[in-house]
Amino acid sequence: MRRTIAVSICLLALLGGEAPASASPSRHARREAAPTARVQSANRAASREPSRAGFVNAVQVYPWSEGTLYRLYAAPGRVTDIALQPGEAVTAVAAGDTLRWTVGDTTSGSAAGRRTHILVKPFSAGLSTNLIITTDRRVYHVQLESTGRAAMAALSWTYPQDELIALQRASAAAETAAPVASGLALEQLRFGYRISGDDPAWRPLRAFDDGRQTFIEFPASIAQGEAPPLFVLGERGEAELVNYRMAGRYYVVDRLFARAELRLGAARQSVVRISRDDSSRNSRRGRRPS
Repeated sequence: MRRTIAVSICLLALLGGEAPASASPSRHARREAAPTARVQSANRAASREPSRAGFVNAVQVYPWSEGTLYRLYAAPGRVTDIALQPGEAVTAVAAGDTLRWTVGDTTSGSAAGRRTHILVKPFSAGLSTNLIITTDRRVYHVQLESTGRAAMAALSWTYPQDELIALQRASAAAETAAPVASGLALEQLRFGYRISGDDPAWRPLRAFDDGRQTFIEFPASIAQGEAPPLFVLGERGEAELVNYRMAGRYYVVDRLFARAELRLGAARQSVVRISRDDSSRNSRRGRRPS
């Protein structure tokens, strides 16, 4: 009897008929395809956690990017400082849980150097909510988590597009910055690159290109140590030398590439890989890396 049922299901499939309910997608598969599961997956992919290389003293410095969710860890009895860009004016601050989190603001500096600080403090451990900060320049999405003891003293951001504009303006007086300034189109910047491998203090924050050149952004601590050499990987994985320059905290590579490695050290070599992700939503279609 069981064999007859199995044969019937196969015949139905071959003839284009409908299979019985028992042959439909599993409950787990339906749950994974649910809209809420897609939302959770997108949030996980967009989240940015504190990294060892991102700390400058006690301040976690994130590279700002549209739509990224930045994690902030706080603790009862401790205030965490969210420092915005100097000169940036806040238009609104909204928290998901205003009963168990205290959210305030203050400023430091004056004139062009005036800086807004958003101060957050939880009432107890084990809390989770979100914070949205809108300004006259951008929107910040912060995920707040409270722990029993560990708390971040402060967090702030770097702004790659603003820094590239500054490099562009200074290029006339700095020959090494010329590749950054020659025809840079900010609207064409593509951030579809993955950083993987080891986690040295100089590990890049991210990589992106403008269709002609590739830019690799390092943490501020890169100025305090030795800079790693860059090797582009060929189709068979062989390392190739490539022309690049250092401009501020960036490597400016005079070409696009699919894969590359940063290597530093002798006995215990640190290797960080940079891979172009053509499936990323930030990728530009129709352009292939050389």
